[in-house]
This record gives sequence, structure tokens and C-alpha cells, in this order.
Amino acid sequence: MDALRVLAPLASAVCASALVGGCSAGPPPLGAAAAEPGGTTARAAAPRAARAAELEDDYRNAIRDVLPSVVQIEARAGLGSGVVYDEQGHIVTNAHVVGRERTFRVTVATGGQTLSAKLVSSYPEQDLAVIKLDRRPEGLKPATFGDSSKVEVGQIVLAMGSPLGLSGSVTQGIVSATGRTVSESRSGGGTGATIGNMVQTSAAINPGNSGGALVNLDSEVIGIPTLAAADPELGGSAAPGIGFAIPASMVRTVADQIVRTGRVTDSGRAALNITGRTVLTDDYQPGGVAIVEVSPGGAAADAGLRPGDVITRVDDEVITTMTSLLEALASAKPGDEVTVTYTRGGRSAKARVTLGEI
Repeated sequence: MDALRVLAPLASAVCASALVGGCSAGPPPLGAAAAEPGGTTARAAAPRAARAAELEDDYRNAIRDVLPSVVQIEARAGLGSGVVYDEQGHIVTNAHVVGRERTFRVTVATGGQTLSAKLVSSYPEQDLAVIKLDRRPEGLKPATFGDSSKVEVGQIVLAMGSPLGLSGSVTQGIVSATGRTVSESRSGGGTGATIGNMVQTSAAINPGNSGGALVNLDSEVIGIPTLAAADPELGGSAAPGIGFAIPASMVRTVADQIVRTGRVTDSGRAALNITGRTVLTDDYQPGGVAIVEVSPGGAAADAGLRPGDVITRVDDEVITTMTSLLEALASAKPGDEVTVTYTRGGRSAKARVTLGEI
């Protein structure tokens, strides 16, 4: 069992930059302050040093606050990470970290006794799972989960977990994008989940980080690191600086239900309520999703779609495969309306569909 699933190969681009040092015997640039004792440059250095010290303090405080809530999860097939969810000993992690296992060994990232835990429930559709410690140790510290809607590009974040089995490791980066929809591979124990609204980060995410914590400088968990992009030029290896985390809002939605009822009863994920399959064109290229079955009373049935129809577009998104259909719906919510373009008997038609729920 890998502790990290890699996305299908993505197109990559390389951007190089150069840092130029300014060490010259010539005159200072126009408008620059002379570096004289007690001059402008000396006075300006002090505020910069103070700001750097303040930022370092923010880093240290966030690590001190959150790292005791991060655990290493050991199963027979591999290692992953998790985050303490409440004082009852529930721990949230990725579904692909727990795999098909039901019992685990858990160690807090800051060290200490190894504890045993059992699976409460796994929800592979969102690649999330909850396990529970067999006994609650003294001083167990639940993490604080932040508001996903307030996450912004450029925000400094820290990834905490057990990359390559090195528990208590911390990497630093920024939020490099929000609202990403990504699909996870099924190979190597992956769930094959298509997940919407993910947080993209430049903080290094390596095997073992999955299920850990992506943390802001207010000591809030804003996401669960889950995926790394794959670079085909590196032989499919994880592309450096491109990782994805499940947003805290979805983590809470799933974990709250599992803790309360033992399973997910309200996914919050939109669906057409169909069973479908990818169809090929005459030149053997993916050409749409054929409806095999519609759920009675479901979204597609209510809109008049029926078995044999081939879906080719959802709003402006071209649909060629089941994966592209799931990606088109990943950021939508139950109750949203979409226009579905489909073919029936060789003729193209459209239907306005009010989305249901998985």
C-alpha cells in the first residue's frame, strides 16, 4: 500500500529564473541608498530582520500547536499519516492509507508510545477514512480545522506528516491554486476517486504525507494532503512542488458523519444518478458516456434521459469518458442545474437536469 497516490500524467512546463547578486565596486544604482555606517541601508536592515524573526516565530508556533495532533499510521502494507479529530480518539486520514486493513499501529508525530487503532469507516469516493484509537491516551490533542472558503492563493502553508516514514516532518510552501478537480489513479491501491475543490500547494508532499495536515500560520488545518501530480518527463514520478489536499470543509463533512453514525449518509457530491460506460467513436477514440441504467426518481430519469442515450457535454464541458463526466460534476452540488447534451438515435438533444446526490 502506497501512502501517496499519483495523478495521471499531466502536461508540464519548466520555468527557470536567475538570482543576480549585487556586488560591485561601481556607484550604487540610481535612487539606492549609500551603505554608510548609520545610513539608510543600515536602518532598513533592522525592520527586515524583525519581520523575518516574526515570520519564524509564526512558523514555530504553528508547528508547536499542530504537530502533536499529527500521527503516523502503520498498516501491514505501508505507512501514512493522520490527524487527531477529537478527544475521543478519532483520527481522520485518507482511504488509500487504510486500504483494506481494519487494524493499525499509531504513533504521535512528536513521539511516544505506539497505540493500536481500528477502522471506523472508509469513504473511497472522497478518499477519506476515520480510524479510532483503542484507548484514549492522556493529553491527546485534536487539531483545529479552518474555513476552506478563506483559503487564498499565496497563503503560506506547512505540510506535516511522515514522508518516507520520517515522522514529525514539516515542509513549507504556499497555496498555489484553489478549486482544482483531480482524479486519483486506481493503480497501487488507489481509490480512483475524482475530487473537486482541492487545494493545490507547493509544499513538498511525498509518500507517507498522505492523510497528514496542510496547515496555515494560524495553526488551522486547511486540508488533508492526498495527491501529487505526476511528471511524464520524470518517468511518472511525482512532480516537485505540485501537490493537492482535500479541503477542510469536505473533511469535516465526511468525518462528522462517520463519527456520528459510522458511515457517510450525505455525501454532498452531485450526481446524475446513472450507471454509464465510456463509448468509442468509429476511429476508436473515447466519444462519450452511454447511459446503461437510470435510477428511478433520480436526476437523469426526472430530466427524461434513458438507457442508450450517449452524454457528450455537461454545460460547456466536453464529455468523452466516465472520468471526464465525474470531473465535470465534481465541483457541483446536489440541487444545481446543468445542461446535458446527448445523442439518441443519431440525433443530438439537450436536457436541463437538476443534479441529485451520490
